[in-house]
Amino acid sequence: TLGIYRQTHPWVTEDALSPKSIVRDMYERAMTFGEFIAFYQLTRSEGVLLRYLTDAYRTLRQTVPEGARNEQLDDVVEWLGETIRQTDSSLLEEWEALTDPAAVAAAAARAAAGAPIEVARPITGNERAFRVMVRNAMFRRIQLAARDEWRTLAELDAAVAAMVEPPRETLLSAQDWDDALAGYYDDHDQIGSGFQARVTHLLSIKAQNGPPPGVPEAGETSGVVRLWKIQQTLADPEEDHDWVIEAWCDLDASDQIGEPMLLCSAMRRLGS
Repeated sequence: TLGIYRQTHPWVTEDALSPKSIVRDMYERAMTFGEFIAFYQLTRSEGVLLRYLTDAYRTLRQTVPEGARNEQLDDVVEWLGETIRQTDSSLLEEWEALTDPAAVAAAAARAAAGAPIEVARPITGNERAFRVMVRNAMFRRIQLAARDEWRTLAELDAAVAAMVEPPRETLLSAQDWDDALAGYYDDHDQIGSGFQARVTHLLSIKAQNGPPPGVPEAGETSGVVRLWKIQQTLADPEEDHDWVIEAWCDLDASDQIGEPMLLCSAMRRLGS
């Protein structure tokens, strides 16, 4: 569309949109595919966006030399690949068929021999990519907290809770978020939401089993599920690191909905 527009408006910059700029925007905003579509109102262009993301993924996989790679880039590549796979695995399968025809032929031979069809990998099956998704989900909440958007924070958790079957209850209300943010801003002037807020040592993830979060105790027994207990330390100007956002991620429910089923349980000062 930009190229067509530029034909009759020559003063428009020649720098066309590229897959890498779209991926960068999506990653820096810490958005899922669905959130990105909703934010830019791209409902009628989902397929185009997915192709862009796939092009960027293939380029990163094939053209970045080994000496230029690092752990952060590898995390982005894993996250991007899993985002595409969970949205529409056919695009990656199409590419893999071109890059590794022998593997495709072997899979076809197994199917012809009556071997059972492999079940698609759940979202938690790629733990590295899933950890990046969880980190992004927490950073999204940091961004909202930095803008004092306490209503949106409550709405974000409510939207996630409603995706699961049966639906969950949120653990923090809008009033809880408002009170917590008021307490934070009594101590500090702002919440860091740049690169310093995304460093891995500010995020703690601990695996454990337990009842799923958001299920009323009076409800039916839901058994024990795989959980991650998450603690995100906030980057304050004084670097006291004395405030955290805590959350639970239900891994089984995440497999069900295809993205982290994460509910925040507290925003508090350490020691309180």
